[in-house]
Amino acid sequence: MVLLLGACPEYGCLVYEYMAHGSLDDRLFRRGNTPVIPWQLRFRIIAEIATGLLFLHQTKPEPIVHRDLKPGNILLDSNFVRKISDVGLARLVLPSVADFVTQYRMTTTAGTFCYIDPEYQQTGMLGINSDVYSLGIMLLQLITAKPPMGLTHHVSRAIKRGTLGEMLDPAVKDWPIDEALHFAKLSLQCAEMKRKDRPDIGKIVLPELNRLREFAERNMPFMMFGGFAPAGFILRSSYISSSTISSSTSQDAFSDHQSRMSGCESHSSTS
Repeated sequence: MVLLLGACPEYGCLVYEYMAHGSLDDRLFRRGNTPVIPWQLRFRIIAEIATGLLFLHQTKPEPIVHRDLKPGNILLDSNFVRKISDVGLARLVLPSVADFVTQYRMTTTAGTFCYIDPEYQQTGMLGINSDVYSLGIMLLQLITAKPPMGLTHHVSRAIKRGTLGEMLDPAVKDWPIDEALHFAKLSLQCAEMKRKDRPDIGKIVLPELNRLREFAERNMPFMMFGGFAPAGFILRSSYISSSTISSSTSQDAFSDHQSRMSGCESHSSTS
């Protein structure tokens, strides 16, 4: 979590610790012509976000639901370590509610359009899985660098057609296609319309993201300056360029991961 240094009630502003690289939204969409975030760093960032989110959800005695999780509320320090900010909309879930159904009825919804849990928006029922939906949308944005509107539909269709490579952020030239496909499928599970169909963040989502982070760390360039690969760094042969991924290759990878993800899918459908 970002460190809160102070507040100014007169002007309604908060003072946070200085975060040198601004928000994830700014860096992901390269505002100010900033360098591309390597896929290795993206995998690490999202695992750290999920870790912070789980911390909120496990707060005692009342779990905390963020309610406005989005790239603009993820701040990055000088080493690209992420910190969750803007918990002004966060809501404590009563212990009695949290222990049994982990949801709480609100009269009005809060959050940012496209990141709001559809069930929460329709029924006012708030739960920790409401944040999981927002996390799923962010996961998809991390690998596509596209706006959130309709993103789940576009990625799902690309996977079915075997053209996921065309959806990946073209600014990153060395996407590991197998891991990106697994990442995309996990993201879509998190962004399921019904809360009961979303995977548990502590039991399924975070372990998978940590596995991907470990994979990314094993494939980090020998040196990184400010978190980015230095100019002239030669890509390893195990990486596959997103621009050269054929539909048949993507379809083969999709088939390979059907069995790997079946456990997650069966778990989420019965939860």
